[in-house]
Amino acid sequence: MYKQASILAAGAMILASCGGDPSGDNAEMESTVMLEYPETRKEAVVDTLWDTPVEDPYRWLEDDNSEETAAWVKAQNAVTRSFLDSISYRDAIRDRYEQLFNYEKVSSPNKVGEYYFIYKNDGLQNQSVIYVRKGRDGEDRVFIDPNALSEDGTVTASLMGASNDDKYVAVNRSEAGSDWSQIRVMNVETGEETGDILRWVKFSGAAWYEDGFFYSRYPEPQEGDEYSAANTFHRVYYHKLGTDQSEDELIYSNDDAPNMYHWCGTTEDDKYLILYASTGTDGYECYFMDLADRSKGFQPLFTGFENKSSVIDHIDGRFLVQTDIDAPKYRVVSIDPNNPAKENWKTVIAESDNLLEGASTGGGKLFATYLENANTRVYMGNLDGTEMTQVQLPDNTGSAGGFGAKKDDTTLFYSFTSFTYPTSIYEFNIETGESELYYSPKLQFNPDDFESKQVFYKSKDGTEVSLFIVHKKGLQLDGTNPTLLYGYGGFNVSLTPSFSTSNIILLENGGVYAMANLRGGGEFGEEWHRDGMLLNKQNVFDDFISAGEYLIAEGYTSQDKLAIAGGSNGGLLVGACMAQRPDLFQVAFPAVGVMDMLRYHKFTVGWGWIPEYGCADSSKVDFDNLYGYSPLHNLKDGTAYPATMVTTADHDDRVVPAHSFKFAARLQEAHQGSAPVLIRIEERAGHGAGKPTSKILDEQADKWAFMFENMGVTPKY
Repeated sequence: MYKQASILAAGAMILASCGGDPSGDNAEMESTVMLEYPETRKEAVVDTLWDTPVEDPYRWLEDDNSEETAAWVKAQNAVTRSFLDSISYRDAIRDRYEQLFNYEKVSSPNKVGEYYFIYKNDGLQNQSVIYVRKGRDGEDRVFIDPNALSEDGTVTASLMGASNDDKYVAVNRSEAGSDWSQIRVMNVETGEETGDILRWVKFSGAAWYEDGFFYSRYPEPQEGDEYSAANTFHRVYYHKLGTDQSEDELIYSNDDAPNMYHWCGTTEDDKYLILYASTGTDGYECYFMDLADRSKGFQPLFTGFENKSSVIDHIDGRFLVQTDIDAPKYRVVSIDPNNPAKENWKTVIAESDNLLEGASTGGGKLFATYLENANTRVYMGNLDGTEMTQVQLPDNTGSAGGFGAKKDDTTLFYSFTSFTYPTSIYEFNIETGESELYYSPKLQFNPDDFESKQVFYKSKDGTEVSLFIVHKKGLQLDGTNPTLLYGYGGFNVSLTPSFSTSNIILLENGGVYAMANLRGGGEFGEEWHRDGMLLNKQNVFDDFISAGEYLIAEGYTSQDKLAIAGGSNGGLLVGACMAQRPDLFQVAFPAVGVMDMLRYHKFTVGWGWIPEYGCADSSKVDFDNLYGYSPLHNLKDGTAYPATMVTTADHDDRVVPAHSFKFAARLQEAHQGSAPVLIRIEERAGHGAGKPTSKILDEQADKWAFMFENMGVTPKY
């Protein structure tokens, strides 16, 4: 098993005319029409890009440290809160969601020597508690309780990796949802901290080697710039236990290219340090260093940023590598580090018709995880790729993860979930290939009441696109069902079936949940991804719009009962589609979205998304493309937009809240209609990760109440 310190996903981190109440209740409509938005000051700010003047009157909202911005946030939240709190059944929805959410959640065990670590949440704890037990069936004791680290439950803690002697474990700690984190070290047996504290860490892991570990971090930012200024000079260091961070050894930096990510890991045999370098969310270069002879430095294994090749492990003097070189759906090859030229590669697993999502080793075996029409398929075989046989998963529709272990392990734990199958943990015997249920949650509802299916519909250009649809059994296709359509469509991210307690609120009330596998995602390989990036980005919006049209045409819903949702790149998706087709959707939920496509690269790690989106400053072609769909710049005065609740958070240092601030201000200015267009700004929260349970319950209750209210649907609670 390769001890990787980070993953590329960290870099990627980086989802109808409404002029009237469909219920026909004049009193309710009057209440909506009287909604008054805070006045947002405008400035005469104009940029000229490629001879085109671009107005940016709300640029002052980019300053998240100013008193004026803080006052604007407070005023917007007050209006939003007054609307949401006026919905008579909002609290009943929250009560029901809390009841649904209140079940024990358990992670797969993580084996460290003779100890097993496990995450548990008793149901409503803000953060999951990390327990440790001696032996597989030993008694659990609390190792870290993040809930005790803050009063509001906004501090998170997660394990990053254990030392080779299994005595110590690195712990990642973050606050208020920020991507910034600290690495601390704890004694596995005693649970005591060693005193090692590493700060200003972002997009990193801990790759242990000898008496310390390799990790990645940025220089300390200037005070006040922590959550908005561009992050540059990502470097790799080695930290020796018991020393101060100031003494850490600089392993790699490239000061000639400050806008790059660097991360590393060690092979399980500790013979090689593997370094990756990326300009963003495109491909990445890969280098290796012989740890027994570091004087040679890093040697190139893959250069250029057109492809994605990852070292799985070092086996018998050769690197086992997953690559998309000459294989857009990926393959596994064996490479001699002394003769790494492509003509010397040996094929271990050839490219197939399905996406090879991942490959890993464990117990002397090779595991290959595929996506077949966005559903997980796992195969196990010999390290040379022979005798690959399919692992029998609990169901053919769903998502599984966790197929990796150390070479001496005889078992591993994996998780499985689907839209109607709550996340359950299985113990897999590597020798026999058999699975045994380890943990299954006890729920406050019956998942068998619901069903899911996968269909394929045609997009605007005739491309067939996958769509998952979930609803209550026996649903009538009469066009009256409240429906939420979710999508992402970018960064090679794959959307696969997974269980959501929140969606039960919709399904219990006769609703439909739909999830589209749009171009730009990774479900069908790199070609599918490239068909939805850069100058092909409009394909993603066409796919999403066509999904909405399909749901209406097939009788699942109608325009006045259709909502769309997405976060981050999916927030961009929602913003662009509601701007292009305001007539098609009744409700829109753009969450933590990239809304200003002309300036996104100027904040925190936004520069890392240039390979996906292009850059307005770089070429007129890119500018014309981005300007043509940028949500902020394509809202038109006098248009009736869907009822919209923009959501963001004050500590989002990935997609800075300025995107949502400016979009909401412009939407409130342009919108002409009675449907509310609001912004909900969460305090002490970030891009989404680590959000405490209390905030999740409030946020989801607000979402469903807003959706039902603007569809004229009265929930049964």
